Amino acid sequence: MVAGDLQRLPEGRSQLRRVSWNPRLDQGPPRKSRKKLQVIICVLLVELCERFTFFGIVCNMILFCTVKLGYNNYLAATVNLCFIGASTLTPVLVAWFAETCLGKTKVLYLCAFLHFFGTAMLPVVAFPFEDFYIDTHHMTHQLEHREQQILFYTGLLAAALGIGGIRAILCPMGAYSLQGYDQHQLLSFFNWFYWLVNLNSTVVFLGIAYIQQSVAKNLAFLIPFTSVLLALIAIHMMRNKLTFKPKKGGSLLTTLGVFLNSLKMCCLHYRHLSGDVTSWLDRAKENNGGRYSETHVENVKVLAKLFPLYGLQLMYRACITQIPSGYYIQTMNSNLHLHDLLLPIGAMNVISILPLLLLAPLIECVTTFYLLKEKTPPAPAKLITMGHVCATLSVLVAGLSELQRKAYPLVEQTLSGKVLQVSSMPCFQLAPQYILLGVAEALVTPACSLISFQLTPSHISGISLHFLTLSYGGGCFLGAFIIQLLYFFSGGNFYPNILHDGNLERFFFVLATLMALNTLVFWSVSYRYIDLSVQGKALTISPLTEKLLYYKASLSYYDTVDHSTGSIL
Repeated sequence: MVAGDLQRLPEGRSQLRRVSWNPRLDQGPPRKSRKKLQVIICVLLVELCERFTFFGIVCNMILFCTVKLGYNNYLAATVNLCFIGASTLTPVLVAWFAETCLGKTKVLYLCAFLHFFGTAMLPVVAFPFEDFYIDTHHMTHQLEHREQQILFYTGLLAAALGIGGIRAILCPMGAYSLQGYDQHQLLSFFNWFYWLVNLNSTVVFLGIAYIQQSVAKNLAFLIPFTSVLLALIAIHMMRNKLTFKPKKGGSLLTTLGVFLNSLKMCCLHYRHLSGDVTSWLDRAKENNGGRYSETHVENVKVLAKLFPLYGLQLMYRACITQIPSGYYIQTMNSNLHLHDLLLPIGAMNVISILPLLLLAPLIECVTTFYLLKEKTPPAPAKLITMGHVCATLSVLVAGLSELQRKAYPLVEQTLSGKVLQVSSMPCFQLAPQYILLGVAEALVTPACSLISFQLTPSHISGISLHFLTLSYGGGCFLGAFIIQLLYFFSGGNFYPNILHDGNLERFFFVLATLMALNTLVFWSVSYRYIDLSVQGKALTISPLTEKLLYYKASLSYYDTVDHSTGSIL
């Protein structure tokens, strides 16, 4: 309504009166800014609570599995890595499920319930009943081992699904509106984004690890339960205002369908006559007998250029996952005493995080210096190569440290109420391998995110980041598979339950060899990702549709109105 509009009086009168309306321009922007501030605060609160629960579960899971559940080291490490991998993969899968099936609101409440249920199950497993209840006959009540395992795995699965829903719907990467930024601004964003994530991890590892191990034993499994209540409060405060609607540009299923249809058509090509194409993916196009439009296929061809990057991150992620698995077991079997203080095992994880907290500002300063001198900063592909070299050196140093650790005499050390025979070597001598992995993460993760985002068009950049996330989760499962494989082939010698009776260093040496080969392969293909000045381009509309729209537009002379949309996707 504008000034001078006509409005009919009530009670059916036929008179017309002139109404003037003066908008209060001074209230619009402040109200909008307050709403934006509320959304930002709630998103930060939800992300803080979600990561607090995640790290609260992961922080000392190996210690809990080995000491309380009686698992062998290899099985405890496998369970931990599978939970981390599932929590990494579920945001991608839940995001697709929310878009295609139930809708975001229902999925959000379902995942919130699963998260609550999962974190509530873990205290049931963590507290043996004799810790707080003895009946009149002085009989202790404890869960059977089988029942304890069922509750434990049920809780982990429900928590992983809940974490995925919260990350996918409330805190997606696409909500940060990164379109329109240049390469250096994007690298700066990813550096500081992962810096904040790791700052949160530092607080969690120090706090929860100490409570779990030294003060209240299993009490810290109640912390995820308490933290999820805060997340539910944040969801209730803003509900739909926290959700983010991504741009339409295809899906993971469409991308997978293009590959499968291309393979099918290639197989048919050898049995039937068909025309030649420039790329094997072109056989999935409708004009070549396939099932997909030219738009979908061209988008997939852009993503296919990044698949070597995604695939080579699998082995790198398998090395990074040694922090919550192999390195953790090494630290647990080392001397954790600092004078009269028993250090939490999670304190060593903080050592791996410190390089990320220090290098992010340093990389920002170096990039700014290069730009002021009108020079080109180091390419992200070179940073990734350097990070892979650091990861290789870290696993190699871990093997050498294991040889040194076994040379020290054994001493007794109490962890979670159980006396263990551990090496007398101070745990701080393992710090170099943690620092090298921290440096690798500081170099690799922001650079990979930048390449994935920069080399794809804006309407499919979300899919590109989804594939990068899938490679991260797949690396966790690859790490678990390598542990299982080497354990069975070596008869338990490469991943022993008692480290002094086996050769854990051989596991690290095998892993270092695989990572060195992975680094050489990435270095040989890194030239593809050096030049990021031209962003990836893909068809958003087929040439035939373009011509049809042109001819439709020419009909406007005859007062024709076209209500159709020009986007195929």
